[in-house]
Order: sequence, then C-alpha cells, then structure tokens
Amino acid sequence: MQIRAAVFDCDGTLLDSMPMWNRLFPEWLSSHGIADAQALADTYEYMNFEDECYFFHDEFGVCESREAALDEMRRRVVWEYEHTVQPFPGVRDFLDELASAGIPMAIGSSTSVPLLEIALAAHGLRDYFRAVIYTGDVGADKQHPDIYYAARDAIAGDTATTWVFEDAPFGARTAQAAGFPVVCLFNDHDGRDEVFMAEHSDILVHGYPELSLSLLEDYERPFDGVPVGELHALIVAGSPDRSSARLVASLADEADYVIACDRGADVLHTAGTAPDVFCGDDDTVSTEAGAWAHEVSRRVIHYPADKYVSDMTLAFACARHEAARRHARLRATLTCCSGGRTDHALCVLGELVAARDCAPRVVEDIDGKRVEYRILSPDGAPDWDFAADEATRALTSGATADEGPVGKTFSAVALVGDAVVSETGMRWELSKTTLAALSDRGLSNEVVSPAARVTCQEGVLACFLIG
Repeated sequence: MQIRAAVFDCDGTLLDSMPMWNRLFPEWLSSHGIADAQALADTYEYMNFEDECYFFHDEFGVCESREAALDEMRRRVVWEYEHTVQPFPGVRDFLDELASAGIPMAIGSSTSVPLLEIALAAHGLRDYFRAVIYTGDVGADKQHPDIYYAARDAIAGDTATTWVFEDAPFGARTAQAAGFPVVCLFNDHDGRDEVFMAEHSDILVHGYPELSLSLLEDYERPFDGVPVGELHALIVAGSPDRSSARLVASLADEADYVIACDRGADVLHTAGTAPDVFCGDDDTVSTEAGAWAHEVSRRVIHYPADKYVSDMTLAFACARHEAARRHARLRATLTCCSGGRTDHALCVLGELVAARDCAPRVVEDIDGKRVEYRILSPDGAPDWDFAADEATRALTSGATADEGPVGKTFSAVALVGDAVVSETGMRWELSKTTLAALSDRGLSNEVVSPAARVTCQEGVLACFLIG
C-alpha cells in the first residue's frame, strides 16, 4: 500500500510522555483539593491542552483565572519535556527512513504548538516535520477528523496514502473512520486496550523497531468484494527440520506467491527457487542464504528479534496482503514448519487454526517420510476429497497415479473444542461423529479407497496423511 505522507501524534507516539501526562493533571487537580482527580483527568483526556486547563478552572475553580490555570500547567509541562520525557526507542531511525524516501511529515496533536515546539526541539526532532498542527487551532478535538485533514493538507497529502500514527484510542478510531490508514504505536505502560487498538488500526506494533517502510508498503487493506480467483501462496518456514529441496521446488512451482521465513531461505536457496518475499528477523538464516534472499526477493521485510509475533504470523500477513491486492481468495501451503521444539509445533497449529479461512495445508518430507496435514472447518475448507485432490495424489510418498493415498495412515484430531466428523473410504468410517478436543479416537486410521473423503461438519479438525 502506498505511503506518500505521514501524520504523527506526538505524546505517546513520538515521545514517551503519557506517563507524564497521566501524572501531571491528577497531581495538579489534587494540589487544588479536587477529589477523584485521576478519574477526571482520564475522562477529559480527549480535550486539547488549553481547553482542559480552562475546563478545570471553569467547572472546578482551579486557580483564580483561566490564564493562571493555563500558565501553571504550562510551566509544569515544559519542565517535564525538558528534563524527564524521552523519545521512544527507534523513533529517529524510522523518521530517517521516511525522510530518505522523500515522504513529507506533519504532527497533529492535542498539545499546543508552543509546547510541542519546546518538546521537539529538546529532543532534536523538530526538523523532520514540515508542519505542527494543534487541535485548538482547527477548532475540534480528536473525536473529530479535522486535525488529520488539516495536517494532511499542510503536507499536500491525500487521505488514502497519508498514514496516521497514533497511540490514543479516540485518535485511531477517528482517523480510521475518516479513511486514513492507521498505525497504532502500542506500549505496555499507557493503559490502552490492545484489542480495541487492533480493531481501530491497520497495523499495530509495539514499538518503532517493528516498523519499516517496507512493512507499510507491503500492507493492503482486506478486500471486501467478491474474490476474483485464488492466490496459492507457499510459506517456507524456518524449522530446523527441513523438507527436501526437491519437494520445496515442486511446491514453489505450484504456487503463485512464495514467501521465505528466515531460515526457510536456506531451503529455497538450495532448491534454486527465488522467493517473492523474504521476511523475518535474520536470526536463523545462514549468511549466504540471507544475502541471496535479500538480492533476489521482490520484497524484503525485516523485523527485530524482539517482537510480539512469530515469523509465521508475519508471513501469513504478507500472503493476505498480496491476496487483497489481487482481489483473490487466499489458499496457503506451508512447509518446513513442523519440526523442532514442541512449543513451536503447537503454535504452528494455532497459526493454522487462526488462518483456517484460507484452507491451510502443510506438506513435508522430513527424514524420508512424507506427511501432509490440513485444517478443516465449515468456515474454511470443510472437506478433504482425496480422489479430487491432485496434490494429495502427487505428494503422497510412494504413490502412483493409480495408487494415490491408499494404504497410508490417516489421523484426525479435533482442535478448539469438539468437532463433528464424517470419514468414508477409511478402514474405520465415521458418520457425523463427535470427536472430543485432542482425543485419540481419530488416530491411526487407514485409507482403503482412492475415493476417500473427510468432512468436518462442526468445529475445527486437523487431518494428517502420513506416507
């Protein structure tokens, strides 16, 4: 998604100043004998700085005049900006990246311009921004989009490609509703609701080290129309137990879009297959394969090792963005993802369950044994029809065109609660049978017919075909 301009909130977004604001107004009100100071400060946080000072004078009698209230708070804030407040880690690196790309930037804030000028100058950030806009000067707080429109216009942006960077729930909600793409800068000490912020932003990160221009450019809003065809994406993950180069090359040939997750680039390098996207934190990929992936990939998205999500989550996001760009339904195949630590393997299953709408399947041939497993559910792929599925016929170890999966081991395991399952063409058949979550009832069946079929009528089912 294009980014041609950027509008930043300041407090809590560029500067780690919300602890200061959360402390100063309650302390100030308490010093004037106002009860329930913290609750009052929280309630009126959306107001701009001047209006909030005036409000507490007008409604609660703080200080002898409006001007005295404003001056008293202003002196407290200036001292804090100059002596205690610091920019968030990574701010300058990200601003430098945007500036190097020629992206104009502005600030839209509920803090008055004179205070912002002092704060930005104190930390050497002022020169990044072509304009500093205050809600008090546009006549509306951040429950209204005027501030974002004004900041956008000050840098000659347009709504669709001007990204808004916010930490406040009312700001993110307003900017998103106005049509701006929104990045939420979330942290663990300002008391925000992460679920709410995720719902009202396009991208949520836990700090600037997780942000990059390539991440923003890769993003695409979900397509809500009728899909035009399908995008078959292959995600080559970074498990230490690798699928063979031959299998990975075959899977890549079938795919429309290939994503390498960190060490997955090593397998693709050996297979001589260039990924469309290389993403991850570079903590497991070899130096040689990493350099190759950076050179041959159409897009490289780097993440810090200290992050809140796995490389696979990021890879699924890349696949979804590409499907949205193409207005296509996503279908995902994964490989090199099942081995290694047990906790990682469990989280892989969790990722597949979360992505069940894109009918995920895993195909691997580790230690000479080929395994394919899929997630079935009514809201994703409800059936696995072996006779109709050419991929199953071709990828089952030892199978010929006539043999298919016959004689192979098949297991079905219910996930996320009970599942209702039907199986035909198996040694032991099931008809709308309830499998309890993680029970062993569906283990170690055997395929006896090339027309075998499995259907998940309710719940979520992990189905394993072992050759």
